[in-house]
Amino acid sequence: MSKYWSQLVKQTDPYVPGEQPSTSDVIKLNTNENPYPPSPEVTQAISRQLNDSLRLYPPPSVDDLRETIGDYYGVNKNQVFVGNGSDEVLAFSFMAFFDPGKPVMFPDITYSFYPVYARLFQLEARTVPLTDDFSIPVEPFFHAKGGVIFPNPNAPTGKYLNLEAIEQILIHNPDNVVIVDEAYIDFGGESAINLLDRYDQLLVIQTMSKSRSLAGLRVGYALGRNNLIEGLNRIKNSFNSYTIDRLAIAGARASFQDEAYFQKTRAKIIRTRNRVTDELKQLGFNVIDSQANFIFITHSGVNAGQLYQQLKANNIYVRYFDRPRINHYLRVSIGTDEEMDIFLNQLKNVL
Repeated sequence: MSKYWSQLVKQTDPYVPGEQPSTSDVIKLNTNENPYPPSPEVTQAISRQLNDSLRLYPPPSVDDLRETIGDYYGVNKNQVFVGNGSDEVLAFSFMAFFDPGKPVMFPDITYSFYPVYARLFQLEARTVPLTDDFSIPVEPFFHAKGGVIFPNPNAPTGKYLNLEAIEQILIHNPDNVVIVDEAYIDFGGESAINLLDRYDQLLVIQTMSKSRSLAGLRVGYALGRNNLIEGLNRIKNSFNSYTIDRLAIAGARASFQDEAYFQKTRAKIIRTRNRVTDELKQLGFNVIDSQANFIFITHSGVNAGQLYQQLKANNIYVRYFDRPRINHYLRVSIGTDEEMDIFLNQLKNVL
């Protein structure tokens, strides 16, 4: 700990991302990346931007991409905010809509960046325990005193909360912003975007990292009423007006314009997830019902931490969280069918 650090830095407990092995001879099932490349239209669009325009700043308002996203979801571009990955959008949202002295509520088992942001921005975090089957309970989120945020599907469990339940949370929080983090919604369930026309306090955040294979471009976005989007813009323009570069804008727009490719790859991942889930159950694993591009698994006869190490020793990377309630589970991203077959065969060798 450096004597030059501020008190804020000293009190920070940073987020720990999944391991990023430096070699290519591994099966990487630990960071929920898409196993398939982005649409060819994306790389072509990026290539067309490799010209003299790179000497110029990108448009700070990102109008073209916001309009593309708005058209895709049937909303006005002024209801769209774009940031450098959904993590940046989440960070801006914590600053824009939650106040010190007023607790922000989120599940106790959830995306581990939420408590990091709460500490960083000196907010009180109030966690709501998941039920025994890892479902998000609804009523404990009623009448929040500061704000509500949760992923849907949840991470790392993959469980989905239906729109009727989300609407109940909104009805009982008319004066609090409710953020639904939909990083994985394209792999199952119905988006809360369908509720935007009814609730002023709803903000939906999505990413292009998962279902659109663009984790390397860092593009995330939020959809909500104009007043919420304006709040995010005020925060962004107090940090950096140019959060999205020209290549990312071009690639992201092209991805939204190639709907056939998007539907093809997401369907492949869903099919593989369902197949692997069935095969794991036959091997004696308990698999939490997932609507994401990953599964959360446990086996009564195998220690999860040891299994994680054994898989890693065989160049198969999965995610292990050494935390109460979930330290018996592994989170496994869905890879290609070939990758998942190797994963399953390795499990058979261990069991």
